[in-house]
Amino acid sequence: MTFIRTSEESHTENSESETELQTRVAALLDRYLVSLDVQELDDAWAAGLFTQDAVVTFPISWHEGVDGMAAYHATALSAFAATQHLGSPAVVEVTGDSAKLQANLISTHVHHARAQEEAPQLFTTGTFVQGRARRTPLGWRLSELSFRLVWSNGSPGRGL
Repeated sequence: MTFIRTSEESHTENSESETELQTRVAALLDRYLVSLDVQELDDAWAAGLFTQDAVVTFPISWHEGVDGMAAYHATALSAFAATQHLGSPAVVEVTGDSAKLQANLISTHVHHARAQEEAPQLFTTGTFVQGRARRTPLGWRLSELSFRLVWSNGSPGRGL
């Protein structure tokens, strides 16, 4: 799944209402969460979501810069057979060419099945997400995402 900005979107962006801007910024978080579960994460994925200097911070690790962002996420997700990230609607505050966002997130991580197990084990988390976005020449991009663990159930697995 690739998201492409049309020339019409770029042209109308400066005349959007506050609600339209909030919706556009919130959609970045939606795209990010859905793509973690269904999309091949590559450099085009990262460039379509993040600024060049973006920082993503999880309770156990962080990554800075769009370079390597896809590989960072792909490596983390490879520890699981499947994931599902369910985000609440984001609360977005836009000020000029920057925005703040926050949302709640429930994540389910399915461990790879082991021969002796009848069913794969789950690791679930409740997380508070805060972030920032900036308007760039290519459209809105996430410049910061921070995930704060509120609760968890199960084991994150080895090395996590």
